[in-house]
Amino acid sequence: MLDWPEERAVEDDGTPSWHQPGSNVCLDFHGDPAASLAVYSDGNHHMALRECLAAFARRHPEAGEPFYATVPPGALLALLEVGRLRLGNLVIAARPHVFISPPDILDRVVAKGAMASHLPFMRSRGNVLLVARGNPKHIGRVADLERADVRLFLSNPEREAASYKVYRDTLAGLARSEGVALGLLADGARVVYGERIHHREAPEAVAQGRADAALVYYHLALRYTRIFAERFDLVSLDGAPEHPSAANIATRLHIGLVGDGGAHGRALLEFMLGTETAAIYAHHGLARAG
Repeated sequence: MLDWPEERAVEDDGTPSWHQPGSNVCLDFHGDPAASLAVYSDGNHHMALRECLAAFARRHPEAGEPFYATVPPGALLALLEVGRLRLGNLVIAARPHVFISPPDILDRVVAKGAMASHLPFMRSRGNVLLVARGNPKHIGRVADLERADVRLFLSNPEREAASYKVYRDTLAGLARSEGVALGLLADGARVVYGERIHHREAPEAVAQGRADAALVYYHLALRYTRIFAERFDLVSLDGAPEHPSAANIATRLHIGLVGDGGAHGRALLEFMLGTETAAIYAHHGLARAG
């Protein structure tokens, strides 16, 4: 099992911690749910969000440590609507002040009357393959994914439909451009699907040898190769991130206030749209959305 680093928005303050790897771990709920500033976000850019929230906390100490959740949007929409989410034996009840997600998700928040509007925030820079260090199966293009000895990890088609569609359509588009008849997705024996949170499950599947490659956003693969440098390499299928083809689909993120944003939401929104945040996200492999 991968030993994930802590991702709180503040440095260790000496609060006692208790968990056993693989059990009683909530990797994507960060901080105190009773905090005066709460942020909901899809999880694939969690590493950049953490750094931005840490910078905001230093600049606005009166806001305290923010609480932030970085899970697939469906769970966050349910938490917003019902007001509670059960994590095993633990119940989380935290209404957000800022919500970050693809624009179609935030459109649903607007339709529910919880958000007035949202703004363009960031975009991805294409999708790449995550492979074990040294790329033992020598996978370098879409045609290699058709080999009988190659297993590919993809996010769950139902529970993470947004990312799955991006990955599926990218594979189909790249296959067309290479003239490859892509039969992989119809071969259930060679596709390893995630359960709920692919930004944690994809590297675990490759690290455990259950998959030979995982198709993920470039910024996710960059994160894994930085924090687990001895475990992973990334493979570009078409020149991404510098020169992704039109077939390599980018995803866009928007940001907005929930309600009036509470005491600190508007200040955070302004900070997230600023130059310091743009530089942090660029370091983590994303770009400002136009």
